[in-house]
Amino acid sequence: MTDRDASAPVISLDKISRTFQVGDEEVHALVDASEEIQPGEHVAIMGPSGSGKSTLLNILGCLDRPTSGSYLLNSRNVGNLDSRALTEIRRHQIGFVFQFFHLIPRLTAFGNVELPLIFAGVHRAERKRRVAEAVEAVGLTRRADHRPEQLSGGERQRIALARATIMQPSILLADEPTGNLDSKSGAVVLDLLETLNTNGLTLLVVTHDPKVAQRADRIIVLVDGRIAKRVPGDQINEVLAILTEE
Repeated sequence: MTDRDASAPVISLDKISRTFQVGDEEVHALVDASEEIQPGEHVAIMGPSGSGKSTLLNILGCLDRPTSGSYLLNSRNVGNLDSRALTEIRRHQIGFVFQFFHLIPRLTAFGNVELPLIFAGVHRAERKRRVAEAVEAVGLTRRADHRPEQLSGGERQRIALARATIMQPSILLADEPTGNLDSKSGAVVLDLLETLNTNGLTLLVVTHDPKVAQRADRIIVLVDGRIAKRVPGDQINEVLAILTEE
């Protein structure tokens, strides 16, 4: 891990729980999760299916609210914010990359990357400049006028990554970013993610792939909605031993 100022966590969770009502049954998707993420960290989140990974990511991304506990984002309690304020946080502070890309089919690659800037009211000339730079950064300038169905899976994920970072967020949440990619395309996407992290972006990656997780500074292991273990990324075998038991 590079030298970073650890005095002020970018994310601070204190006994976060999330309970869902399914018929007559309460499902405890997340239970008393406490964690701090420092600015510029690269953290992987692993766990078996149903362990609470997606629930945690949704709360971190301000897409869902916890049932109890507190979540401080850049020292701000997001639990006290209304929907408009949460939208502003998602627009300007947090980027999202998903397994299934979520690109808009009728837009070109350029248009997909440009969309957040349009919503933010950025002037057209500035939009064009920033999108051109973002598309070039992921190596797809020559494919910018292609629609998603004309792109490979790896290219679509690279465009999704450009879109996720076009607003220059401080945090990037990636949910199985290589899950639909072949090994070569996945390696390209991981290299791009790590370059962004090296440049100061805080990166949290939900993954089932040990090869992806071991590239992180550290790994958080979730089991039955609880944080079961925290280990350095290079100790992936310890994580696999926990998951094998499950």
